[in-house]
Amino acid sequence: MHALYLKPKEHRRLLSGHLWVFSNELRDVPRDIAAGETVQLFTHDGRLLGTGFFNPQSLIAFRLLTRNEEQPDREFFRRKILEALKLREKVYPAAETNAWRLVHGESDGLPGLVVDRFDRALVLQSFSAGMDRHLPLITEVLKELFDPKALVVRNESPLRELEGLPLYKEMIFGGPDDIQQVIVDDGISYRVNILEGQKTGFFLDQRENRRIVRKFSAGAEVLDVYTNDGGFALNAMHAGASSTTMIDSSQEALQRAEQNARMNGMENYSIIASDAFEALARIKQENRAFDLVVLDPPSFTKSRKSVPTALKAYAKLNRLGLQLVRDEGFLATASCSHHISEEDFLAAVHLGAMQAGKHLRLISRNAQPADHPVLLSMPETGYLKFACFYVTSL
Repeated sequence: MHALYLKPKEHRRLLSGHLWVFSNELRDVPRDIAAGETVQLFTHDGRLLGTGFFNPQSLIAFRLLTRNEEQPDREFFRRKILEALKLREKVYPAAETNAWRLVHGESDGLPGLVVDRFDRALVLQSFSAGMDRHLPLITEVLKELFDPKALVVRNESPLRELEGLPLYKEMIFGGPDDIQQVIVDDGISYRVNILEGQKTGFFLDQRENRRIVRKFSAGAEVLDVYTNDGGFALNAMHAGASSTTMIDSSQEALQRAEQNARMNGMENYSIIASDAFEALARIKQENRAFDLVVLDPPSFTKSRKSVPTALKAYAKLNRLGLQLVRDEGFLATASCSHHISEEDFLAAVHLGAMQAGKHLRLISRNAQPADHPVLLSMPETGYLKFACFYVTSL
């Protein structure tokens, strides 16, 4: 293996538990190291810090795998995946769900790798050149451990471009019927398209938060904005909502949401295919109101420099949503932008409330679920913010 050396004092973050080294923290780098190659990392004075992947094309130049000389071979990946599996089996009993995130990148000691399980199918995403080089080996280990009916690679994230990697998706094995998987989560069934659905096929990270809104849904008129596959709306109907309205700009997503509703025997819903901001403004003009409004938008920012613009968007979205909440109703709102801190997100929600003339009382605060664990030493592994408010007029 090649050896890389840090500049003086640049080892402190790694010793505190972080797993990344940025390109400006490295001393002279040999020019013959290929992207994704396994290397050893040393302090400036020659102390071994560990082994990991190097990418000369990325700002994140080094991703730590182990704190010794171990190579990422078949046994390494097998052990790491089994360690990750042990946690999921403890927090999600089989009677509760047949879908969860098996590997959550750095949080499971496999930086740049995501593996989601949907019943008998597995979906992989790679965000680093090192994991890309090892995908054939990783798929072999997953086949050996889980014997899945289908295995799909969904490498379509723009984050790959930061690593100099191409965007693509590929079905490694499985037949046409295996693209559709039915998953069950706390009493609700969803049909997941692992090849065409968003991200890896379904947003597993809101599972606990979808259950939270059940508390406020019995007998309620509910508006689910950015509904996607209908997750929040279906949970509201499951809890006895009198009606639900689902908004999404994607006709395909709304078709999946309707399919999921019918599969669960749910009928008290309507759909609106529209941009969320335009739909909320139009509903306000129609003088409609709801007992519960759910706002679950996609990320409004992909970089730190666009954070101010994103915060304005969050404030506007929550203002528009809050204008539709009846007095003594509820707002459930989320941000999946990891560049946005919880403090800044809640400040944007508060600003939107002031502009809407609403008084908010925070009654529930949450984040990503247990199958998306967070490393305290790596704030980057935490991204989801979720809050529920009791809403009254000022």
